[in-house]
Amino acid sequence: MSFLFVALGGALGAVARYSISLIPVRTGFPILTLITNILGAILIGFVVGLTSNREGVSDNAVLFWKTGVCGGFTTFSTFSLEAHNLFAGKEYMMGSFYVVLSCLFCIFGIICGKKIALLF
Repeated sequence: MSFLFVALGGALGAVARYSISLIPVRTGFPILTLITNILGAILIGFVVGLTSNREGVSDNAVLFWKTGVCGGFTTFSTFSLEAHNLFAGKEYMMGSFYVVLSCLFCIFGIICGKKIALLF
């Protein structure tokens, strides 16, 4: 049964990710992937913060949100490909900026998500 919750959450996350990719942005910098990953980091931080110290939270709900939705929504493979493409295109500064920005903002996003969860 847990596979069903992961699959449903993953489908929802993938559709949300695809929806963001349809936003018309013209730039050489992969801003939409960065935004998606930051939002995903905030969401997973929120889920962990909301569910870690609460009894009565179903394991299936955690699987749905954390593994399913967040896993389907965030885009580590896309991030990796875009970083590789920037470096392969000799865009070393932009590639480095993208990697550092992604790591820092996503870690900060998890912290923010956990702090937001404390409000609930």
